[in-house]
Amino acid sequence: MISYDLADGVATITLDDGRANALSPAMQEAINETLDRATADDAAVVLAGRDGRFSAGFDLSVMSQGGQAVVDMVIGGFDLSLRLLEWPRPVVAACTGHAMAMGAFLLLSCDERVAADGPFKIAANEVSIGMTMPHTAVALMRMRLTPPAFQRSAILSETFDPQSAVTAGYLDRIVAPEQVLAEAQSRAAAFLALDARAHRDTKGRVRAPGLDAMRAARDTDRAELTALFA
Repeated sequence: MISYDLADGVATITLDDGRANALSPAMQEAINETLDRATADDAAVVLAGRDGRFSAGFDLSVMSQGGQAVVDMVIGGFDLSLRLLEWPRPVVAACTGHAMAMGAFLLLSCDERVAADGPFKIAANEVSIGMTMPHTAVALMRMRLTPPAFQRSAILSETFDPQSAVTAGYLDRIVAPEQVLAEAQSRAAAFLALDARAHRDTKGRVRAPGLDAMRAARDTDRAELTALFA
């Protein structure tokens, strides 16, 4: 489900469940375990998907079952976003293909996003599948997307290709699919030249208002989801 490789101060975490890289409770647990390893290694992080698929978002089979598992999975996903947004070292996404819903939110949680060129979809598609956008997702999109793209993404479930996703704020650079992982690793390694303390403290200052908004929104989401599912 997940592999971990450490080289030259960069921890590459690759998601590959052989399918859609759904962010199930098990996948979230595995990601957090590898992030614990990266913490111990004091590493920059590259978060990568499998060929053609970064992540399809939350596991819909868990969503359909209802119960506390839904609450735990959704809140766990946003806790993961917060963890990446606050990571003391640089975090680079290697977006290897489609990124939908929580998969797109993971892109918004990384410092830089390198993506594969191709017919791939990037979207926060909750409204299009009948789900009201979670408060935490709204706070995250407001922080990282351009204002027009934020409105279109959240309210209209607009789907972006890699090129338009750069303009919107989901991605930063596009390369050939076979170059995505190497480019992301190269960027992460280059960012390690930044002063570690200054990077960490400045990231905290820049993102403090958005992170505070996300935490408050997460608490609201937890209460609403608990009332609906638990």
